[in-house]
Amino acid sequence: MSTAGPPIRGPSVKGIPEGDNRERMICAECGYILYDNPKVVVGSVARWGERILLCRRSINPRRGFWTLPAGYLELGESTSAGAEREAWEEAQTRILIEGLLAVYDIPRISQVQLIYRARLIEERFAPGPESLEVRLFGWDEIPWSEIAFSSVHWALHHHREAQASGDFTTRTSAPDPATLARKAL
Repeated sequence: MSTAGPPIRGPSVKGIPEGDNRERMICAECGYILYDNPKVVVGSVARWGERILLCRRSINPRRGFWTLPAGYLELGESTSAGAEREAWEEAQTRILIEGLLAVYDIPRISQVQLIYRARLIEERFAPGPESLEVRLFGWDEIPWSEIAFSSVHWALHHHREAQASGDFTTRTSAPDPATLARKAL
């Protein structure tokens, strides 16, 4: 009796499909091409008054660190609906989207992040399955050394900048590191 598993099916051969210029995974049997593209992350800087909602992660990567309610966009979902869903899943709260805060292209991890400006509909929240703890923080209370990802730093600073200036145009790149250092003080 053979101990070999079933034959590999689906995209298992590397090649450049006709009319393309990049190597892709292709199914040798049917010719299906796997277009492995960047992942879309959606989330929000959600506030209640002047305080910002943060979630302490209960999952890896960066378990125990603070983040915005954010995660991968689901198939068939609009980006704003995805941000609303993530706020519910991670913080058991409903938010009202006010506008797009930023679009961050992060090629090194193949992500595009769309972060919205939002406010809590009511001051009610609780940890969801992916959060250990959920809290509202004033700017001076944010645990900067415990923030999970660079893009969370960027979004928090972009949000503060937009609120202070009244300029709510969408940001498209990481803030200057020197500016971040000065603003964190």
